[in-house]
Amino acid sequence: MTFSSDLSRATAEADLVIEAIPEVVQLKKDFYRELGAIAPEKTIFATNSSTLLPSQFAEETGRPEKFLALHFANEIWRNNTAEIMKHPGTDMDVFHEVIEFAKAIGMVALPLHKEQPGYILNSLLVPLLEAAQMLLIREIADPETIDKTWMVATGAPLGPFAILDVVGINTAYNIGHAKAQATGNDEYKKVAELLKSEYIDKDKLGRATGEGFYTYPNPSFADPDFLKS
Repeated sequence: MTFSSDLSRATAEADLVIEAIPEVVQLKKDFYRELGAIAPEKTIFATNSSTLLPSQFAEETGRPEKFLALHFANEIWRNNTAEIMKHPGTDMDVFHEVIEFAKAIGMVALPLHKEQPGYILNSLLVPLLEAAQMLLIREIADPETIDKTWMVATGAPLGPFAILDVVGINTAYNIGHAKAQATGNDEYKKVAELLKSEYIDKDKLGRATGEGFYTYPNPSFADPDFLKS
């Protein structure tokens, strides 16, 4: 494994480039224009975007037929899913090649034959996380109580706010902010404002910084008595 901060050097011999930058449309478009100009003609581009569609960036890549989505779950070493999602212009040979790549690196390859915001996993997960955030900003209950409810009632190992700490609060903010701008919904705006002022501005980004909705390495939800009272 080698590392480089020089994009041209990093991609000089690349067969596949997987992009995993923040969920900001313009940032991704700018990146793909730069990448498309310097990467070898053979290189396949894949986005690891959690919620955005490959068709939103296909033209910026300069090689839409060699572009698709390859999405990994958080904690990939434990949750080894790889969702492979093509857009209408993706070459089917490229689609199948990336499916085989996912299998070769030990992933459970999950092909999607049509574009779907959030793929399969996040189409199921994001509504849960959004519902939890709405309960919080509406002052229905605090994060621990919401998580405890979900964990006790379903047997899930983590509640939605513990999951948000894994996902990263920056990512949750970017998604909420984008939805607020797209829909004009005041509640999405309140979610984004809360995440920024109470968490991001205080460097509480989740597990990555040791604090988010919980404090790590010993979060309260991991206490054996958390679900008992």
